[in-house]
Amino acid sequence: MAWRAQFVAVLAIAASSALPGLTWGGERIVAAGTGGAGALQVIINNAEPGDVVRLGPGRHLGPVVLDGPLTLTGEAGAIIEGPGEGTVVTITGDAVTVSGLIVVGSGSSAETLDSGIKLTKTATNGRVLNNHIEGNLVGVDVHGARDTLVKGNTIIGRRDHRMNARGNGVYIWNAPGTVIDGNTIRYGRDGIFVNTSSDNVFSNNRFEELRFAVHYMYTNGGVLTDNYSANNHAGFVLMYSRDLVVTGNRSLGDRDHGIMLNYANQAEIEGNLVRRGGEKCLFMYNANKNRIADNRFEGCQIGIHFTAGSERNAITGNAFIGNRTQVKYVGSRWLDWSADGRGNYWSDHTAFDVDGDGFADMPYRPNDMMDQILWTQPAARLLLGSPAVQLVRWTLSRFPALLPGGIVDRKPLMRAVNPGADAAEDAT
Repeated sequence: MAWRAQFVAVLAIAASSALPGLTWGGERIVAAGTGGAGALQVIINNAEPGDVVRLGPGRHLGPVVLDGPLTLTGEAGAIIEGPGEGTVVTITGDAVTVSGLIVVGSGSSAETLDSGIKLTKTATNGRVLNNHIEGNLVGVDVHGARDTLVKGNTIIGRRDHRMNARGNGVYIWNAPGTVIDGNTIRYGRDGIFVNTSSDNVFSNNRFEELRFAVHYMYTNGGVLTDNYSANNHAGFVLMYSRDLVVTGNRSLGDRDHGIMLNYANQAEIEGNLVRRGGEKCLFMYNANKNRIADNRFEGCQIGIHFTAGSERNAITGNAFIGNRTQVKYVGSRWLDWSADGRGNYWSDHTAFDVDGDGFADMPYRPNDMMDQILWTQPAARLLLGSPAVQLVRWTLSRFPALLPGGIVDRKPLMRAVNPGADAAEDAT
């Protein structure tokens, strides 16, 4: 009878949402509280390639290992909880997706990089999507896996250790092709720490209350674009890396540096905004052959600190606005910061543009001999108000040929670039 067939179908649908591990058209539905530790792993082991294991709302006990092409996902409120040691979810196979879960309960061992979700070197094409990963030592560890996508997750790190002993939001080691996109990362140590890797893309992420928002070490050929860093110790830190493309990022209220280049070479740093940094908008230490173009550095103690033999950098089209010291550079020779006939904008440059070509009629020299004396001999600040110091500064301003060397911009701009103009003004 038709009514009986419909009744049986209704019972089957109801059972599928209530019984643990029931398969329904390639989907295995697991209710919360199913079995004890290890029960979820048994269900995953019995899944067929391509199956979806869907966790119902509530608490599910980990840890689990995913070694085949399948999807582990959750309905709203589904929690997978580790035992407080090791990693909660480990991906070792190809084409595994983990999505829609709350992941908690990793261990605290920095030696084994205990994580909420870990992808090992045998995992390829992994997908970590739209999860809430909180209170683990490392949020997501991409450890040798290729072509991983980490997208749309909220990763909240630990706060119960001193900052340098906490884990990173996302840790990447030797994982070419990794894409980290559209995540929110707070607390922990670094938002993204990438080491000995290549060809990674980090885009549209938000970083708050961290040591560094993004930290590169020995990583080449990556793209860092359209990220937001607020209230961290430093924003975007590039170290011992080359051929990076850093564009359209924002650093608002970061304490030490907005952008830092330390032994970073041949990078394209373009169209970024650093505003209200505590110490230095841009710090360049032994950084060579980089192009620093069309960025806005505003409201820092030092606009750019340029030191330690940095050579053959093109610095052009940038806006240095309202920094207490626009440039800090100590050197015995002149460096011209105009490239291809185009310099930078300096908010403290009182010059005219009589011919209306968009360039100031006089070169800009941000520092004089007294600046260099004060940087190398801080005790000399006691003499700043003395007539002798004022006379030296007046003489150098009238006879620039007497200057010992430093930065000169021979084609300063009359108009400032404004990348990130549509961004929120205040760091939150």
